[in-house]
Amino acid sequence: MTSAAKTRERLAKLTHISLALPEASREDQGDHASFLIRKRVFAYYLNNHHGDEIISVCCKVLPGDNQRLIEANPNKFYFPAYIGPRGWVGLRLDLPTVDWAEVKELVRGSYAQIAPKKPLALL
Repeated sequence: MTSAAKTRERLAKLTHISLALPEASREDQGDHASFLIRKRVFAYYLNNHHGDEIISVCCKVLPGDNQRLIEANPNKFYFPAYIGPRGWVGLRLDLPTVDWAEVKELVRGSYAQIAPKKPLALL
């Protein structure tokens, strides 16, 4: 599978996970995508953001969890530019293998922090 095909496949899997959540939508911005609940972003798909050569999903996590995740596995997690200081963490999707259960858990956790009560209750 080519690198471009693998990238498209991984975005498709992330989209499937994210759009399975109540009222979720996707907005594309060039090589990037935002996943939203009622105009509030709960996940970003970043592809070579500002030339960092990383493909990832970035999600909101509980206070301090971004630092703990990065310290526990710096090859998999990273501190994303701009949003990292606001409680977000990046999970690399460009590694040889991706744990999609972990991606799903991270995306759902971020959604749970961002979503209003009504759609959240539908989970």
